[in-house]
Amino acid sequence: MTYVLLNAVEAARQMLKSVASRVSSQSAKFGENDNIAMEEEDSMDDGSITHLKLNIHSNKGGEAFFDYRGTSPEVRGNWNALEAVIAAAVIYCLRCLVDVDIPLNQGCLAPVGIHVPKGLFLSPSDKAAFVGGNVLTSHSHRVTDVVLTAFQACACPQGCMNNLTFGDYTFSYYETIGGGSGAGPHWHGTSGVQCHMTNARMTDPEIFDPRNPVLLHRFELREQWRVDLGFIKGVMALYEIEFSRPFVVSILSERRVHAPRGLKRGKDGARGANHLTTKDKRRVYLGGKKTVEVQAGEILQILTPRDDVWGSC
Repeated sequence: MTYVLLNAVEAARQMLKSVASRVSSQSAKFGENDNIAMEEEDSMDDGSITHLKLNIHSNKGGEAFFDYRGTSPEVRGNWNALEAVIAAAVIYCLRCLVDVDIPLNQGCLAPVGIHVPKGLFLSPSDKAAFVGGNVLTSHSHRVTDVVLTAFQACACPQGCMNNLTFGDYTFSYYETIGGGSGAGPHWHGTSGVQCHMTNARMTDPEIFDPRNPVLLHRFELREQWRVDLGFIKGVMALYEIEFSRPFVVSILSERRVHAPRGLKRGKDGARGANHLTTKDKRRVYLGGKKTVEVQAGEILQILTPRDDVWGSC
């Protein structure tokens, strides 16, 4: 076990030194063996900023410091995240970037420091709501997006799990809906999947429809988007259900205001959208986060976000 741990430490150090070497060779402001400093940020739909200053010390054998000063304060909503979740996102990104077949373990974090000041929405008070901290902010995906963008590793994926719940006093149902995964320097995006640490698969339509008091109208990938001089976007999904009796419905989602960002001059992806068609045929936009009471015959439509492109287009 000690060997497994030390091997992960060395793999992480070698990856960090490789990144520092690549960045310094691409920029005249960095000399050989100098410390590399990179800054990235991205927004939640409410405007809250996740800001990262990443320092890689190649002259110390390969070390990195993740500094989240400049991130927005604790929010009134439920997408605050905990420090342990931030650490989980960082170690996940490091393991993805290590191009060596090693088991995930604490050694990946040994050459890394993480600073998250108290009071931010990445390190809130004990009075904060944080049910969305995993599924929207950290694991999936804003903290992860910012880290991988800082490393210039891949374009941003859909950036959201599209969490849907509905039910009444007799039962409840919870689903997550996939979108597009980010393209990279040597690969296309993937369509209709969950990304990063979500670890979720959708319920098969053949199971979902007959076992629940709903009618599944549409469950499909939207049209394929191809681009010139770059790698292909993963395609978003369209999910449309009709309710057969009154329910309370909640949607917890992101990337309805700010689209996933492109890299290497790639264009941004497409924002998602959530709509409800009422019994009197009105089409109502629900926004990214909403709880509503629906009636029999009303239809919910969810368009998941589409990832963005790597490369000029």
